Amino acid sequence: QVQLVESGGGLVQAGDSLRVSCAASGRAFSSYVMGWFRQVPGKEREFVARTTPSGGTTGYADSVKGRFTISRDNTKNTVNLQMNSLKPEDTAVYYCAASTTYSRSTDSYAYWGQGTQVTVSS
Repeated sequence: QVQLVESGGGLVQAGDSLRVSCAASGRAFSSYVMGWFRQVPGKEREFVARTTPSGGTTGYADSVKGRFTISRDNTKNTVNLQMNSLKPEDTAVYYCAASTTYSRSTDSYAYWGQGTQVTVSS
């Protein structure tokens, strides 16, 4: 099992940058695929980014490609999401999650954090 805690959300203006982080505790963090998802009220949770256990391969939703970067540090049990050129439509609660498969589907992720709010004003 792994426990996940996000941090770093906040209120920023359009065009700004923000980094959200996820700290993991428990066993074998380095064996999990890590993903970031986001959700706005009334909508389904959507995939944002993912990274393989080694961090050597990453994937992104088209809506964030070129603006967001996922990274992980297996020595510190952390995974980060660097968000640049933020847009109002990036406003959401951001969740990190852990999976045993390299997937974009929420159904594949067994462990979730509590989420952190990111609000981008225009």
